[in-house]
Amino acid sequence: MIELLQQSFVQNAFLAGTVIAIITGIVGYFVVLRSQAFAAESLSCIGFAGATGAALLGISSLLGMLGFTVLAALGIGALEKRLKGRDVEIGMVLSLALGLGVLFLRLYTTGATEAVGVLFGSILSVTKTDVWLTLIFSGVVLAALSFVFRPLLFMSIDPEVAEARGVPVKLLGIIFMLILAVTVAESIQVIGVLLVFALLIAPAATAQHLTKSPLYGILLSVILGLVFTWGGLLLALVSRFPISFYISSLAGLTYFVTVSISHRIVPHKLQEAIDHHT
Repeated sequence: MIELLQQSFVQNAFLAGTVIAIITGIVGYFVVLRSQAFAAESLSCIGFAGATGAALLGISSLLGMLGFTVLAALGIGALEKRLKGRDVEIGMVLSLALGLGVLFLRLYTTGATEAVGVLFGSILSVTKTDVWLTLIFSGVVLAALSFVFRPLLFMSIDPEVAEARGVPVKLLGIIFMLILAVTVAESIQVIGVLLVFALLIAPAATAQHLTKSPLYGILLSVILGLVFTWGGLLLALVSRFPISFYISSLAGLTYFVTVSISHRIVPHKLQEAIDHHT
């Protein structure tokens, strides 16, 4: 294990995984708070179409993912209120995006290996350049989030009151969707389409079951994301199963255990409070 950890490809994987776990933990908290998990899933699938389309055109897959996800984010952000309750229509857009991805892949069959990497991730093949790109994009995302943090948190908790007090709800919604688009695109580059959703949603959803404080919730979301990522990497290095299996399994199991425990504890405490007052 010590020899493995000294290998450059393993160190790159841990560095990139750490950055992705931190950024998805922070952004994911707002995704769950704003009930936009479906939007995150939509952007990740649209990113797949962008990556395969970029391969067909002979340009960087990252540029393709950024282009497709940013355009989709602008549309979702601008039509956010109109899209509420329109799961069928959004699902059809998802189907179209996946269909385009399959078509692009069929037209560019030599990109099959790259497409598999986009879907399932290839964190152990991350290069130093990928690590630096991840750091740069994460820095941009964190800077944008820090700039809109307070009003974004306010409108995420109570959008009606925030709008009544003059908070530019629609503009902030578009900005957050752009932040989410960049986060999804940079994460796909490292961990793949299927794993982005696990790291965006599971740590944040688990954290919100454990604490109602936004700051503690974000911190706990980041910690859980790091535990899932590091644990998945270490388990994959000592076994023959893929990293994505371990990370998604750790994330899913932790969430369901937390939900099960909270559902048992909360009613018990509520009954104690009722008995105390009566």
